[in-house]
Amino acid sequence: QNQDIKDLADLAAKKNLPEDIRKYFNKEWAKLERINPQNPDYNVQLNYLQTLLSLPWGVLTKDDTNVKRAKAVLDRDHYGLEKVKERILEHLAVLTLRKDLKSPIICLYGPPGVGKTSLGKSIASALKRKYVRISLGGLHDEAEIRGHRRTYIGAMPGRIIKGVIKAGTNNPVFILDEIDKITTNNYNGDPSSALLEVLDPEQNNAFHDNFLDVDYDLSKVMFIATANTLTTIPPALLDRMELIEVSGYLTEEKIEIARRHLIPKEMKNTGIGKEYDIRFSKKSLEMLIERYTRESGVRELELQINKIFRKIAYRIVAKIQPDFTDKLIQPEDIEALLGKPPYLRDKYQGNKYAGVVTGLAWTSVGGEILFIETSLSKGKGSKLTLTGNLGDVMKESAVLALEYIKAHVELLDIDYRIFDHWNIHIHVPEGATPKDGPSAGITIATSIASALTQRKVRPNVAMTGEITLRGKVLPVGGIKEKILAAKRAGITDIAISQDNKKDIEEIPEIYLKGLTFHYVENVKDVLEFALLDEKVDNPVNYTIDDEEKENQTKQA
Repeated sequence: QNQDIKDLADLAAKKNLPEDIRKYFNKEWAKLERINPQNPDYNVQLNYLQTLLSLPWGVLTKDDTNVKRAKAVLDRDHYGLEKVKERILEHLAVLTLRKDLKSPIICLYGPPGVGKTSLGKSIASALKRKYVRISLGGLHDEAEIRGHRRTYIGAMPGRIIKGVIKAGTNNPVFILDEIDKITTNNYNGDPSSALLEVLDPEQNNAFHDNFLDVDYDLSKVMFIATANTLTTIPPALLDRMELIEVSGYLTEEKIEIARRHLIPKEMKNTGIGKEYDIRFSKKSLEMLIERYTRESGVRELELQINKIFRKIAYRIVAKIQPDFTDKLIQPEDIEALLGKPPYLRDKYQGNKYAGVVTGLAWTSVGGEILFIETSLSKGKGSKLTLTGNLGDVMKESAVLALEYIKAHVELLDIDYRIFDHWNIHIHVPEGATPKDGPSAGITIATSIASALTQRKVRPNVAMTGEITLRGKVLPVGGIKEKILAAKRAGITDIAISQDNKKDIEEIPEIYLKGLTFHYVENVKDVLEFALLDEKVDNPVNYTIDDEEKENQTKQA
């Protein structure tokens, strides 16, 4: 008897195959016995049976259900990310009580560089499971997921089955990286549709790979998908996953991450040992984060820290003084090593001007403050000009704000005839940066009101909220990031919708220190709070006396 056939039989005897799979294997093995080894079909059949036996039938690693240990592992590897850690610990707790459980299918989404992929590795080590990672970026062939039929030359199982073989166990932690980047221009079937079966807990206990041609149970596998955006993921696929947002880090969190993880890692990478006592002051780390990087994650920060240590390593080797060893690195040392900072920090500009109001904006790299400026110029009237690279929604907010002010002139004691003789221009600085979204509604309304009345805006105030035509202030998103932007800029008071109170209550107390929140329900509340009775220096008088009105009527 051929040695290959004998080896297969011995291997099959050792394997804990399910009854139906053993019958199927015996049938296929008998087929192999009948084929002449010189026949090309012999290798195809042999390869198939070897793949079938290399699967970890019934092999499971024992989960470490010690919740305290798992929490310690997750906290050691990642700072912050409370929601994700909480979900994993809940799963462990249920597993401890039930002993047997379908694994959850989680999708972590958020900006690049916040640690979504490395979190998967951390989860695997917390559960003491095997770790497999598949990158789905640019995938365009359904056979990559489901495998080819074995009648093709060079047929192989799909990446899912290969991953399970590689893990050697039925319950690994499987990272499906960049699930939002599966290509849509597919000629060979749609891979994202093939994933529907993999990621459905009701179906994946009988996953059918075309190459294997037998059902395989994937229900014990813990799938963790990562994505930067949810917009490109098909709705049917989204529906099968539990979505957890991994938001960007705040400056305070980044300082901790740099201290605990990045600085020790980059010192090791650049060969600078513990004997060169290099420490960073809090101010220098803050400067590095605020003025040398602009991102949600910490990748750019890691590169800048690496750059600092490279320069220090060069100074140590070339014996150039100062080499910054045995000292606490200060902000001026950062500038000496990295050059002038490329980014400027937003600063509050005071309230000396009428029509300039501070708004709060959310961006993918965190929060920012923005200024909204309104000015009036003599003309035919009823003309509204908007500049500053605004999106459609923001333009609509400006129109809404102006209509509200026009409809409530008596509230501000404005002569309604102003609108017939003065044109209004609204500008949002940093004209090259695209801006959109409805959350500047109350800011624009306050800016127009201040320009028309020439009243000062309360100092150190910022605001965010969407408005409706009847003047109701609606809640907006990105509150945590906006609050931090306000704090950095030296803002002390924030006007915000009453409905956003729940978001504020969820934010840890440390981030709210030094801020006072003013909850508003309509634009009237905003104007009463934000506009002072005091006029600006050298106010412009926009009132129109009756004589001038008559002259204009005659000319017309």
